[in-house]
Amino acid sequence: MGSSYFALSSAKVSSRDYDRGVAQSIDAHLGPAGSGAPAKGGATAPGVGPLPEQSLDALVTILNQIRLEQSLSRSELVARTGLGRAIVAQRIGELIERGLVREGDVGPSTGGRPPRQLMFRADAGHLLVADLGATSIDVAVTTLDGRILGHQAEPSSIAVGPERCLDRVAELFDDLRRSIEPLPGRLCGVGIGVPGPVEFQSGRPIAPAIMPGWDRYPIRERFAARYGTPVFVDNDVNILALGEWRAGVAMGHDNVVVLKIGTGIGAGIISDGRLHRGAQGSAGDVGHIQVVDDPSVVCRCGKLGCLEALAGGEALGRAGEAAAREGRSPRLRAALDQQGRVTAQDVGLAASSGDPVAVAILQSAAQLIGSMLASVVNFFNPSLIVIGGGVANSPDHLLAAIRETIYRRSLPLATRDLLIQRSSLGGLAGVIGASAMVIDQLFAREAIGRWMEAGGLAGR
Repeated sequence: MGSSYFALSSAKVSSRDYDRGVAQSIDAHLGPAGSGAPAKGGATAPGVGPLPEQSLDALVTILNQIRLEQSLSRSELVARTGLGRAIVAQRIGELIERGLVREGDVGPSTGGRPPRQLMFRADAGHLLVADLGATSIDVAVTTLDGRILGHQAEPSSIAVGPERCLDRVAELFDDLRRSIEPLPGRLCGVGIGVPGPVEFQSGRPIAPAIMPGWDRYPIRERFAARYGTPVFVDNDVNILALGEWRAGVAMGHDNVVVLKIGTGIGAGIISDGRLHRGAQGSAGDVGHIQVVDDPSVVCRCGKLGCLEALAGGEALGRAGEAAAREGRSPRLRAALDQQGRVTAQDVGLAASSGDPVAVAILQSAAQLIGSMLASVVNFFNPSLIVIGGGVANSPDHLLAAIRETIYRRSLPLATRDLLIQRSSLGGLAGVIGASAMVIDQLFAREAIGRWMEAGGLAGR
């Protein structure tokens, strides 16, 4: 991959957004706060110690400017931050000393001596990230600016349980690390996305409907013990939303809904330029909004009439299989005879070939999804809706029906400038977003204070 995925997006991580639960992981990695201890495997840099509050504020401001803009001169930093030249020079010296910033090439002259550009040391370390779906695993190694160094994907079932799934994730992580030469710096963090509700503070799935055996499983603790580094866990739709916002079609939008239509249905929400997780981390679980009052429609969550039970991937497969068994669709019947079952992908392929029954199945699901999204549009007023996930790769019938329903059922002001688009990143959206999640947490103000005290993110 090329340059940083995140160069054009600002990382807004307030103290409220910062994952305080991971502070224990950072302390275990670096030593107790206030100790001045070096990171594991590193020596304490000269002059290391806690920074005063004002100094830390200035340092974080300068570091974020450099890492998000890729390169800036000292004079540009003075102009952009409003800080004095002496303060900028001092904070830059500390960042260089701790291995977070380096001096790069000479920039263009504006009349005097050509300025030296300052560069974020994205190669000071690397991250391990994984996006676990209901039927797949994607893993990647990235630099500290989100550039993908290696990526691997394979089919997998989340239903086999956490031990087998996470063992395989660790094997893929280790294989990728061995395959990348040279591997930049130390391992600075691990990010995992899973297809169910996650209590972000603890990093544990909570009663996930499609993840048997995963309830409250200690994913963070497992990977922290294996790799000795901070670990962050979130819902797979949240990391999808981060990926699209940082590197896909949602760049430049501050209010976005990213809908994933796969085995289940969920939404990631970017609100005022921040990922909105809600009070406990369950925001966006729109697949379990009731859309029909029918006692025969029982969702896997145990409730009645959920959107996911009628429009998710498994529901489309069931509808397609019923049509095949009833003889209403020769194409779907052929899929059933060949595989013994019909999947959402089979319905999409049949619709692409003009099968009227498959088209009707997709349109029925799309109308339900569109009605739900119309309520979201009226309530939240996003500027962009991104449709992703495996089912979203179906023919244009699905997206067209979703669009038509949203525009028909939403208020005119809410849809005046509304865009509705497919995901632009394909299978990479999740790992890109997982990398962004880790980077946001590592470079949050509270975390930077700890890294700086310990000698820098790279553990120099």
